[in-house]
Order: sequence, then C-alpha cells, then structure tokens
Amino acid sequence: MTSIQHGEGSGRNTRKGLYWLIGIPVFMLGLSFAAVPLYDLFCRVTGYGGTTQISEDNLKGIIDREMAVRFDATIDPGIPLQVVPARIETNAIGTISTVVYRATNLTDEPLRTTASFGVTPDSTGIYFNKIECFCFTEQTIPPNGTVEMPVTYFVDPDLDANSELRTIRQITLSYTFHDS
Repeated sequence: MTSIQHGEGSGRNTRKGLYWLIGIPVFMLGLSFAAVPLYDLFCRVTGYGGTTQISEDNLKGIIDREMAVRFDATIDPGIPLQVVPARIETNAIGTISTVVYRATNLTDEPLRTTASFGVTPDSTGIYFNKIECFCFTEQTIPPNGTVEMPVTYFVDPDLDANSELRTIRQITLSYTFHDS
C-alpha cells in the first residue's frame, strides 16, 4: 500500500490560494469606491463629457471673437424647487462675467440642494472656466424663500486655437439640481 504524504508546501499553497480568493474581491471593492473620484479627476483634467474647469482668473486676456453662453437648469423629480436660469450672454472670449440663477423653495421647510454641471458641446468643457459658482457648495434655501446663486465664468481664449471649434458660436452651461 502506498501512502500519500502531504508536506509543508501543501498548507502554504492552500493559504496562498485563500489569500488570493479574499484579496481579489477586496481589491475590486476598493476599486469600485475609487472609480468615482478617479473618473471625476479625469473629467476635470481633460474636460471630458463637458466638465468645466476651475480657475482663479483669466490671465490670457480677451480676444476678438464672441461666444454666446446659454444657461440651463434641470431639477431632479420630486424636489420642490423652481430655478430660473440666467439669460443668454454674448461676450468677447476671455471676458469674465457673472450671471445669477434664482432658486425658489416651494415648501414650508428649509431645502438643501446641490448642483452638478456640464457644458455642451462636450468638447468645449476644457475651455469653460468657473471662478466662482454656487455649485461648489451645498445651498440651503429658506422656507418659501428665493435665493440668488451667482456664477462667475470665462471662456478660455485657447478655444480659438482649436480648429475643430472654429464654427462653435454658443456654449450651454447646464445645471441639474439634486436633493441633499
């Protein structure tokens, strides 16, 4: 009769396999939590998907080409909020401008909201810079109250050097308001 002996290596291999079986799902779970911040960082750096840029000032000056900026607002269903976007503006590219959105709480309770944003055409996101925006922080609107929410922005003059964007005459800045 032959007997099979299990050496030390067998126990080590079992532990190694167990580490892999536990480690891979833990690693995948970690990646799933990191995906949103990493995607957000990618979009901010590249302007992908119409993600705008954040700036402190326009250091490149103003050029002799005009761009219209249209403002849009969407409200998630079920949020008792009315938002009036700013009127369309047409300025020389590079001009720093401030517009105001007005939001009215339609309830007898304070309402907290945040806004996500994007621009269209998507390819202009890398050139649309916000200096100040209500979207950077959570907004609290008093019961039955109306608040003004300013956005200070400019279109980067480098847009004019992009031959694919020479025919673009209007950018739309859109906000979607979410309950927070």
